[in-house]
Amino acid sequence: MRTFIISSLILLLSITNLTAQEKSNISIKQDYIVLTRKIPQLKPILITAKELQQEALQTFGEYEVVICGKTVKDLEDHTKIQPFLDQAKQLGVEIFACGFSLEKFKVNQNKLPEDLQVVKNGILYNFKKQKEGYLSIEL
Repeated sequence: MRTFIISSLILLLSITNLTAQEKSNISIKQDYIVLTRKIPQLKPILITAKELQQEALQTFGEYEVVICGKTVKDLEDHTKIQPFLDQAKQLGVEIFACGFSLEKFKVNQNKLPEDLQVVKNGILYNFKKQKEGYLSIEL
């Protein structure tokens, strides 16, 4: 009986150890969100996205950028924003414009590039993403 109990314990510990090893091999994805007030900052923001992807292929998750503030007026000028949108698309990065900023600075959403998405409230959107576990920075 004693041998049976010891054998059962060893078997149970072995199974538990294997399960723990399997769980540790599961990659947890890390997501990122950046709020920016200047379109030129998109260049280092996208460089960072690329480097993070290369550094952590298995754990790199979503990477989102929200453009807020007065700079949204420049979003109607496709020559300023389109190169960044193209690069973001290649990297799998999503770029959004803050709807409140668009309203405040009277930007016509119909004049924005098609691949630029709009969120109603950039700050609230950022907070919600943080609650979901996104790492956040504001520039």
